[in-house]
Amino acid sequence: MADSYDVVIIGAGHNGLVCACYLAAASLKVKVVEQRSVVGGAAVTEEFYPGFRNSVASYTVSLLNPKIIRDLDLHRHGLQIVERRLANFFPLSDGQYLKTGEGVTHSEIARFSQRDAKHYEAYSAEIEAIADVLRDLALQQPPNLVDGGWSAVLTEGWRGLSMGNRLRRLSMTQRRALLDLFTKSAGDYLDGWFETDCVKAAFGFDSIVGTFASPYTPNTAYVLLHHVFGEVSGKKGAWGHAIGGMGAITQAMAKAARERGVEIEVGAPVREVIVEKGRAAGIVLKDGRSIRARAVASNVHPKLLFDQLVPEEALPQEFLARIRRWKSGSGTFRMNVGLSELPSFTALPGREPADHHTAGIIIAPSLAYMDRAYDDAKREGWSREPIVEMLIPSTLDDSLAPKGAHVASLFCQHVQPALSDGRSWDDHREEVADLMIATVDRYAPGFQQSVLGRQIMSPLDLERTFGLIGGDIFHGALTLDQLFSARPMLGHADYRAPLAGLYMCGSGTHPGGGVTGAPGHNAARAILADTGRRRFRRT
Repeated sequence: MADSYDVVIIGAGHNGLVCACYLAAASLKVKVVEQRSVVGGAAVTEEFYPGFRNSVASYTVSLLNPKIIRDLDLHRHGLQIVERRLANFFPLSDGQYLKTGEGVTHSEIARFSQRDAKHYEAYSAEIEAIADVLRDLALQQPPNLVDGGWSAVLTEGWRGLSMGNRLRRLSMTQRRALLDLFTKSAGDYLDGWFETDCVKAAFGFDSIVGTFASPYTPNTAYVLLHHVFGEVSGKKGAWGHAIGGMGAITQAMAKAARERGVEIEVGAPVREVIVEKGRAAGIVLKDGRSIRARAVASNVHPKLLFDQLVPEEALPQEFLARIRRWKSGSGTFRMNVGLSELPSFTALPGREPADHHTAGIIIAPSLAYMDRAYDDAKREGWSREPIVEMLIPSTLDDSLAPKGAHVASLFCQHVQPALSDGRSWDDHREEVADLMIATVDRYAPGFQQSVLGRQIMSPLDLERTFGLIGGDIFHGALTLDQLFSARPMLGHADYRAPLAGLYMCGSGTHPGGGVTGAPGHNAARAILADTGRRRFRRT
């Protein structure tokens, strides 16, 4: 006899857990299955070297939606987020540096250019106005372009009208900025504001995070925007750390889910979605067990869901062909390292803990440097002068490393998602890891000698471990043809798959990647609407 539920969710990543919490709060019987031995998906904390723990893949907090934190009561379930004392620290190749963060950005920019400092306030106001639009839209279903009768057309027309009213509240200047940010390259956008290389780099870095592109690639201005609509403790655009690592977020979500009656089973990979009478009716696990459900929600990458778990004959061929062309690939090479001591930077010497050690430490001194890194990776497989963002969370959380020692997260770019010429990342991961550490060492001499142990995640490792195809941390590129009403495809922006009873609640849906929880929240709303339970109920 198969177990039976109202909804079974594939994948206990953060979006799957968020979706489960909202469904269970509406009195649905929910089960979540996870292929790995721990919940969390890419938001997990693990020991990678004796005595050293860190976030394995995702590594910092800002985009997690405050409504979701409140609704799931995550702080009561153990979540504690602390803000960085500085936002970012950019050591420069000429021995100088630039800091950004609350109360310091303007004066830091002024050290390089009075003109850029004067423009900074207007730039920030423009970005913030457009980021507010994204915040408003993140927890809403986009207008879904559908073939259907007048009822469907009117429903989606009303949705589009409501969003149009939000955009109409922007001034004409802001509407023009919105168009720029959704279509232009970050480089072109920033060149219009600033004259100093390091200042443009400070804002342009966000445009290539998790994206295999140059900052001069069209649409990267949107990626920049995507990374600034978050907040920490009510401070818009701030970044922080979860005490205990990113796994603390998903552990708190799992506690909230179980408190609401959700069943969570780990070590339970899915073999296929059951299809009966033209609708999803449950799942079959790889061990042969069946789990029956009125609805199935998937938190896995769209390509994995539709190409591997749903029978091909159950999907429209045009839909399947488009999903197989879904762009997925990130220039990301992820590492964790255990350190015997804090790094001392040529630009700002000293191994005693300081504010810049709590920041995002970014080696990418100019947009031209980032552009070369991309071109180099396209030709050679990886950049010989890579982009490295390093965070040292143990400066804010001493539970992650032995006393006096530290852990560092290295988010490195650019590398090819899949190596060309038949090469495998399994044969080159150690070589590239050495390069990333040597790159940091050039700016912080002695760093290489301080490394006690390391954990390496090439794009192939990220794919095999977390189902991030091409190492894509967003479950699909954030390009204009894969955003908003086109995520994952026109006609399916409403979290409903073309197979009745099958829903999508992962980052391959609006508003996209990052640890936001928004896709899980929005998918739950669609499922509840279809089951006649139209409102969330908090417990």
